Amino acid sequence: MAQRHPDPTDTPAATATGDALADYLRAQATEFLRALRLHRETGGHTGGGPARARAGTGGHAGGTEECVDAARALRRSARRISASLHTFRPLLDPDWSEEMRPELAWLSGTLGLEHAYEARLERLLLALHRLSGAAVLPGRAAAPATVGGAGPDRSAPAADRGALTVGVAKAGALLERQLTLARTRAHSTALQALGSARFHAVADKVALLASEVPLAPAGRTTALHTLAAAAEERLTDAVTALPLITAGHPYNAEALVHGLSPEPSPHPQDGPWHQVRLLLRLHRYAHEVLRGAGTAAPVDVRLLSAGQALNRHRDASEAAAAAAQAARTPRITPATAYALGVLHADQRHEVEAARFAFQQTWQHPTP
Repeated sequence: MAQRHPDPTDTPAATATGDALADYLRAQATEFLRALRLHRETGGHTGGGPARARAGTGGHAGGTEECVDAARALRRSARRISASLHTFRPLLDPDWSEEMRPELAWLSGTLGLEHAYEARLERLLLALHRLSGAAVLPGRAAAPATVGGAGPDRSAPAADRGALTVGVAKAGALLERQLTLARTRAHSTALQALGSARFHAVADKVALLASEVPLAPAGRTTALHTLAAAAEERLTDAVTALPLITAGHPYNAEALVHGLSPEPSPHPQDGPWHQVRLLLRLHRYAHEVLRGAGTAAPVDVRLLSAGQALNRHRDASEAAAAAAQAARTPRITPATAYALGVLHADQRHEVEAARFAFQQTWQHPTP
């Protein structure tokens, strides 16, 4: 059984009320507005775009980094506000919170897509070259900055492609075409979103939130720890429902069987793990509210390690799906399809390794 975290009622946070929630939401709204102002001051760019990044040209690096930091801060604040509206919704005006929460989720998701595609491509190309015996990723510049966050900060020296098989080289080229196209579209979508009336409406509501939080009539004096404990309970129940016994083995053949089938639907084993990742984030943000805005607190190593394992799980599962999708491209050569199949299996093994790491962290925490 997973070990439960300390009961919030055993800590000074048990005295936190709706006033603490209001302080937290105002602080996050202020951070959102500060990030938005910085984003506009740096030109409102989203990292320069895929075309410039691939060419390795132009742009003021400092301004681009500041803009990336601003976009990341926008996403971070939007996630925290949205999560707090979900966890503590009985304390808030229901109509306002139900209208606000999906808009913040839309914004955070839209800003994160470009970076997700870039990181996925980097992951898959690195895996291809690792599988082919190459130690580095040949012929690629440092990963570009993106809307929702910076890509991996790594530049690769040129290397001899002669060691690569024809299948690996063509598989890499196919993945680069497909994921670069997806990233370009995500880049354009983010630019359109940040200039849309929908985004400006969200920004206006956040600006109002920075000065006035619409609490329910009894919300100001209602204790928060019960709702925070409920968020933890949902996380614990979801973890308990996971197949942690299977995750205790480094190889799960059943997980590979489905992924190698021609069925393009998401892997049936992944969904519960993705849900645990979201619930873990809600639990972590709820405790930020309990501690109070701006309050420093020791890092919970267990939650940090568990979250990192679940992030790796998501990244590997999405990369495996991208490899499988590429393998379904019509009229590719058998060698290309074989390389993509090996890549898919490699990423599904990474999925299992991440589950194993989570199982070890959750069931056997370091004292």
